[in-house]
Amino acid sequence: MNELSRRKMLLTGGALGALGVLGTASTASARSTWSWAASGSVAGAGAGTDPQWVWDDEADELLGAVLERGDVSRINELLRTWTRNDQPLPSGLPGDLRQFMEKARRLPPWADRAKLEAAAKFNESRGLYLNILNGIGGGMLSTAIPREARAVYYSKGGADMEDRVAKTSKLGFAVGALDAYRPDGTCVVEAVKTRMVHAAVRNLLPKSPGWTGTGDGQKIPISLADMLVTWHTLPTYAMRKMREWKVPITSAESAAYLHVWQVTAHMLGILDEYIPATWAAAEAQSRQLLDPVLGPTPEGVKLTDILLGQLAEQTSPGSVDRPLVNAFARYLVGNRVADWDGIPREPFWETAIRTAWPPLVAFREKLIELPLVPQIAWTIDEAARKYILFYLSKGREIHIDIPDTNRPA
Repeated sequence: MNELSRRKMLLTGGALGALGVLGTASTASARSTWSWAASGSVAGAGAGTDPQWVWDDEADELLGAVLERGDVSRINELLRTWTRNDQPLPSGLPGDLRQFMEKARRLPPWADRAKLEAAAKFNESRGLYLNILNGIGGGMLSTAIPREARAVYYSKGGADMEDRVAKTSKLGFAVGALDAYRPDGTCVVEAVKTRMVHAAVRNLLPKSPGWTGTGDGQKIPISLADMLVTWHTLPTYAMRKMREWKVPITSAESAAYLHVWQVTAHMLGILDEYIPATWAAAEAQSRQLLDPVLGPTPEGVKLTDILLGQLAEQTSPGSVDRPLVNAFARYLVGNRVADWDGIPREPFWETAIRTAWPPLVAFREKLIELPLVPQIAWTIDEAARKYILFYLSKGREIHIDIPDTNRPA
């Protein structure tokens, strides 16, 4: 049994007794006792175990062995040639890794091809909103999640945030692509690679002096609760905001969009008993998991500044500058989260966006005529387009590699 497995056994074995202690030491443990009903999951039932004390045991043990053997560099080279859902795994992979990946690449038996196709069409028709919400909005929420901000900052990816964001975008754009789960798509590939990255980080990050010195109380990063928290910053948050913006969405489109993210959650290693079956179940789970853990950290503020700075640098030619980026991020996540993220106030642009964005959405949805759209809306629209083009181009140029070390000291 490797060290990670031993620590898990000790931690989970004393989980109930430790909750009171950890709850005072960890922002991410400040939520109420786990009460979300597994009857609301795609599995329809479950053990009821708090996902804060559940990890991806099979992947974690395997990647621990891979790291111990020093196989990471060779495996990454081989995996760079694996790019399509229907493609055979590269020859030369270690036997234990191949066996795991062959199992991990299978879609769940409840995956619905018709819904996945409908989700692809929905992602295409609502791509502007979804890319903004999943990219800027979800990104700003993630930096206000203490555990996630610290895990990102002290892991290898934290040292090169442009590369880290591009890798995250690669998975996100794979989910939203027309061919996401088709044979010629890439979503299976990117999800399985990401699952292995998470497992490697679970093995590596506890050895980082920076991460263990945060006082969070969590001994092993990226529990299933942490993964679900991040999941809710994407589809749950995006659907909620689109409804706030009065984007017309049919019940079939809504169900399909949820389904593609349900399948993706499964492919990332989240157990079916924790994957919400409906939007109502997702909102209930989000209230218990995401809402209570949001808060400020020095790492989150630093990451936010890097992320928004990158975006402003890429969009500034053509009259789009950092103040507009700051204001748009604040508009997407609200003042409380924006303050935690250290996003400066921009009174002019905040007022402009509040005034211009709703009619711009209404015009796009053919709900109002062009003369009712303020002229400044097109400056905001252009900034959004440049953001999407920036991350789309990065997504095509990057590989999701298994890390073999933490952030350099």
